[in-house]
Amino acid sequence: MRAAPTILHLDMDAFFAAAEQASKPSLRGKPVVVGGLGPRGVVATASYEARRFGVHSAMPMGQARRLAPNAAYLVPRFAFYRAISGQVMGLLGRLSPLVEPLSLDEAFVDLEAGGLADDSASARAVGERLRAEILATTGLTGSVGLAGSKMLAKIASEEAKPDGLVLFEPGTERALLAPRSVRIIPGVGPATGDHLRRAGITTVADVVEAGEDELVRILGRSHGASLYRMALGHDGRPVVAERDAKSVSVEDTFDIDLHDRSRIRLEVERLAERCVERLRRSGHSGRTIVLKVRRYDFSTLTRSETLRGPTDDPLVVREAAERLLELVDTTGGVRLLGVGVSGLADYTQEDLFAQAEAEAEAEAGAGGDEGGGRAEAGDGVAPSVAAVAAPPTATETATRRWAPGNDVRHAVLGAGWVQGSGLGRVTVRFEEPGSTAPGRVRTFSVDDPELEPADPLPLVPGGVTGTEPAAPVVRTGD
Repeated sequence: MRAAPTILHLDMDAFFAAAEQASKPSLRGKPVVVGGLGPRGVVATASYEARRFGVHSAMPMGQARRLAPNAAYLVPRFAFYRAISGQVMGLLGRLSPLVEPLSLDEAFVDLEAGGLADDSASARAVGERLRAEILATTGLTGSVGLAGSKMLAKIASEEAKPDGLVLFEPGTERALLAPRSVRIIPGVGPATGDHLRRAGITTVADVVEAGEDELVRILGRSHGASLYRMALGHDGRPVVAERDAKSVSVEDTFDIDLHDRSRIRLEVERLAERCVERLRRSGHSGRTIVLKVRRYDFSTLTRSETLRGPTDDPLVVREAAERLLELVDTTGGVRLLGVGVSGLADYTQEDLFAQAEAEAEAEAGAGGDEGGGRAEAGDGVAPSVAAVAAPPTATETATRRWAPGNDVRHAVLGAGWVQGSGLGRVTVRFEEPGSTAPGRVRTFSVDDPELEPADPLPLVPGGVTGTEPAAPVVRTGD
């Protein structure tokens, strides 16, 4: 434990929802829910106004709509959020060389390593200045926790929400933790919490009273000993600037189960291409391609294939994902598909075997292979996906193009955002982040030539938009 509260934890307030409220004046002060809007969607973030109705992240969207029927429900604009996150992380990088991002909206900072703080007064001054800079740069608010350890700094930022700063003085850890729920300790999830509750342990004080031997008996040596140390306020985990990425992946949940095998192949192909885009933006390549399939009965299957060397070639990844799909029975329907790449490296090695195979296929095709596909021993020839997979329907295209919350621009009326669409019509509210009053609403045909999708506008003059490059979130394991 440190003698001064020089570990800072920043957590942006209701980040996705707050960004939407800042960019849409008509939604300020009103309940906003961001997430998947289909019947199987889940809440990504809820504004504080929506939380008063009981809406929270990871909640099924259908349940959220029942709790807050009059809230605004919007699709996420991840490119926009990443651009804002890049600004925030840039501000943190000025404070210290040791910044440990946990997600787009959350990070630890070691102020001692930056030489900016060595006592409570200087640490508080840095935290207050950071909050002011974030507001001026992004138009959004963040909460700051300061303490002598990562665990206490994160607890402090939770207490500071929304838009506040809380500092825990080193030496007060045990008194601060004692009355709190055991769930506040890192590593104590619902299952462990229930296990401890059945043993009569519900608060941090109960953990200390039980003693290390009893915790080891209940939870095992590693987990029990770690929990006991944390309950005493002992957390020596350092702020780590570089976190080794383990995988990059993308997945989609479908509103209606997919049954057509050709359509499933097409979705796998799209996911593979999106995965490679994210892989390249992170500056990585990978050796192992992973396919995830969740079937109609919620059973989830994963299949993987390890290449001879790391790659970021979209053709190689796509073909590997398609081969893996052939190993999965999709009879009955598919509700979720995902493609990932693991075994990451920061260099790319040509997959000569795949390249030679592709060249051989091309030669075979020129020689009169009418199917244009590749035959495997013992299997029938699989026809080319492009030749048989039907493109998305007009309804699907319109739904993606005019999803609630997306930015648009009208040739005459200017910038706005989609409030809703259906039956061949799209309703748009015309307003900008700097507007002082809610904008006017107009309805158009979905194929109106004067209306088109647009890039997000910056929240503050001179700020970033979703078109600027930003580092993607790379998964670091579950």
